[in-house]
Amino acid sequence: MLINCAAYQNGRKLADLAQEEIHDYLQHLDCFVWVALRDPSPEDLDAMARQFDLHELAVEDARNGHQRPKLEEYDDVLFCVVRTLEHDEQGALIVGELDLFVGPNFVLSIRNGTRKGFQSVRERCEHEPELLQHGAGFVFYALIDAAVDRYFAIMHRLEDELDELEERLFGSKSSARQNIEDLYALKRKLVTVSHAVVPLHEAVGRLHGGRVPRVCFELQNYYRDVDDHLARIIRSLETQRDMLSTAIQVNLAMISLDDSSVSKQLAAWAALFAIPTMIAGLYGMNFNNMPGLSARDGFQVTLLVMLLLDVLMWWRFRKAGWL
Repeated sequence: MLINCAAYQNGRKLADLAQEEIHDYLQHLDCFVWVALRDPSPEDLDAMARQFDLHELAVEDARNGHQRPKLEEYDDVLFCVVRTLEHDEQGALIVGELDLFVGPNFVLSIRNGTRKGFQSVRERCEHEPELLQHGAGFVFYALIDAAVDRYFAIMHRLEDELDELEERLFGSKSSARQNIEDLYALKRKLVTVSHAVVPLHEAVGRLHGGRVPRVCFELQNYYRDVDDHLARIIRSLETQRDMLSTAIQVNLAMISLDDSSVSKQLAAWAALFAIPTMIAGLYGMNFNNMPGLSARDGFQVTLLVMLLLDVLMWWRFRKAGWL
């Protein structure tokens, strides 16, 4: 589906274009065309490939989707894949894809599986004509920058989830099994974010310093800023992974402590029952010559001895923390 199609010159919008008008404006060297598609059909993608003369391998990747974030060069045209991340109503991560074709005089953005669009990026660019004068390279930067900014929002929410889980670990009503399941679910989310950020960090690193594609040459500082943001996210990911691993170990240790506590309590109660059971067993063997067997108060004395020994054992277990 075609979302937007417009031509720009010297940082100013010339006109909104119909699809059949794109080729006419591409002939002007002093302007560029910016086209945005959402979940395009194969026919729409083929039509755009003909308009912009896109390489068939890049078009095939965009058609199939589910690509690893990457940056490829086909002559003067860049093909970049960016993964988009957003939360649904249940808190699960939705992974989408933004495919960008960037040439000297055009930008074609294709988003798949992403509910939130990039209309705000177009508005931002149109309100900064002094930067939009740089043409397709600045639009390329603005789109990547917007996607990376959304990663920060994802990271902040994951940090809140981790803080909540850490508080639950020490709650008296928390389920150890549920805690483990939630911790591993959060770990999977961190892995998903890592799969989106780390390859993109490698790709954006090629847009500043060293051999830089011509369309990005005057904007190296901007791409370096995006690269710095990605590096910050990666450091935050590493920190959260370490904290998550620690939380998992703490939860497992608390499960072991609970099991040990239950075992101690069972052993203590077994010892308390063992003393009267042993004494009663001895006097139940019916031997003729047993001390106190024929005493008038033998039964009461035996019960009192059992009670005193149990009280003494109970006090010792209580002092040791077993009961």
